[in-house]
Amino acid sequence: MESIAFTRPFASPILLRQIRPPSPSSPTISSARRPSYGALRHRPFLHLRRNQHHSLHPIQASSSSPSPSPSPSPSTSSIPIPDPKSPPPQGAKPLPLAISLAVGLAVRFLIPKPPEVSPQAWQLLAIFLSTIAGLVLNPLPVGAWAFLGLTTAIFTRTLTFSAAFAAFTNEVIWLIVISFFFARGFVKTGLGDRIATYFVKWLGKSTLGLSYGLTISEACIAPAMPSTTARAGGVFLPIIKSLSLSAGSKPGDPSAKKLGSYLVLSQFQSAGNSSALFLTAAAQNLLCLRLAEELGVRIGSPWVSWFKAASLPAIVALLATPYLLYKIFPPEIKDTPDAPALAAKKLEQMGPVTKNEWVMIATMLLAVSLWVFGDALGIASVVAAMLGLSILLLLGVLDWDDCLSEKSAWDTLAWFAVLVGMAGQLTNLGIVSWMSNCVAKILQSFSLSWPAAFWVLQGSYFIIHYLFASQTGHVGALYSAFLAMHLAAGVPGVISALALAYNTNLFGALTHYSSGQAAVYYGAGYVDLPDIFKLGFITALINAVIWGVVGSIWWKFLGLY
Repeated sequence: MESIAFTRPFASPILLRQIRPPSPSSPTISSARRPSYGALRHRPFLHLRRNQHHSLHPIQASSSSPSPSPSPSPSTSSIPIPDPKSPPPQGAKPLPLAISLAVGLAVRFLIPKPPEVSPQAWQLLAIFLSTIAGLVLNPLPVGAWAFLGLTTAIFTRTLTFSAAFAAFTNEVIWLIVISFFFARGFVKTGLGDRIATYFVKWLGKSTLGLSYGLTISEACIAPAMPSTTARAGGVFLPIIKSLSLSAGSKPGDPSAKKLGSYLVLSQFQSAGNSSALFLTAAAQNLLCLRLAEELGVRIGSPWVSWFKAASLPAIVALLATPYLLYKIFPPEIKDTPDAPALAAKKLEQMGPVTKNEWVMIATMLLAVSLWVFGDALGIASVVAAMLGLSILLLLGVLDWDDCLSEKSAWDTLAWFAVLVGMAGQLTNLGIVSWMSNCVAKILQSFSLSWPAAFWVLQGSYFIIHYLFASQTGHVGALYSAFLAMHLAAGVPGVISALALAYNTNLFGALTHYSSGQAAVYYGAGYVDLPDIFKLGFITALINAVIWGVVGSIWWKFLGLY
């Protein structure tokens, strides 16, 4: 059993998170989002390497290609310089554009309209499917393509202007937008980094302990930092890379398997369970319950009900995942006796908790308390979030420029509202009920009981995510339809809505493009593409067994069915 002594301090999150963008030929990473939170550190300090034959220079992150090359030399800039002779392509990509349009045109003009569906509904379905195809194939950035879909719906008079833009006033979507600002506050103040470093100090004497420390710290941060991608890129990847580089485990190198590969995979695969544990741990959770309400499935005291139903299976999965990966994908380094001392040194360099960190702690405790008890107090979740953001702005933890520069928040508002609006109109026009009844008849023809139908539909919903590069996009496209299928097959409404929502978090670790955090972790360069796919599938099976067995027993005990 190899033991390693750490000899270098934690690396600067700024330097460690310089992940190069993928090549334009990659259809997957291009639609994933990588946050630029690292540049917001208020006390960055450089991690420098000394070599007998070289001067000091900052460590560079590796490429995100499947077989990354070693770090570039100091003379090579980490910022790509465009070649004036080869300008980047402008406008839509021809082949993805043609395929995306063909999907909608085929539905509209080639497939016969069912007699029970109105012409308006069928035309909206064609536009919606073309929009979804574009989200998968990415002929344009997601927001731009969604805007084109919305424009088409209005231009063809399929939807009125007010109906098309109705979802932009949706409370849940604005709650998701504000959650991006909360995540920025965690990173800007350094609070998330401090919390994670404490867990490394307490549990980091072994590699397995390091993994559990990082996993538990994410579960603690998750309810108040509602963005899995922000947690990955702004807090945990910088710490993992720092620990790995200090142990001589480099990205894009055989030494990656010493420590970095295991820590990255363990954190990546555990993150879905952390997001599933709390309603406010991921943006898509809030949207799922909103869509469920549109189909008549209402969950009382949603924050508490969500946590109660998720608690036992999520905690079991969180405890099992690092250990199981430790067995099937073991690190070469087993013991890290100096990691706690290294974490203690970093905490000393960070100094005492700052005023802004205390404000952040108090604000998030207030917000989470209002999310938990808001129904009893008559305070909506979005109002609680607005109060929290107002406090952060008033006390200077965040300024308005921070909010304006949070491009991912405003981009999400644009394209997410389009998807939610179209999905809602499809429900109102009867398309969702028509589709669910068709599927229900097929299931009934096989004489499936509702538990069997439940597992068939849940498995299908999960596997389909191989076609999506966004969890929220998947929810906007398919959650309502699959929930309606569950209801038509006789599955109890609450368990259907919650199980699909939990599923939405778990499939975020299937591939290197299945979620924003997937792109962040894969881009670190520590894990090869075949390992991502293989271990993503294996861990998915493990999670299915845990949530299926433990969850079923627990939900029966809670009286959900």
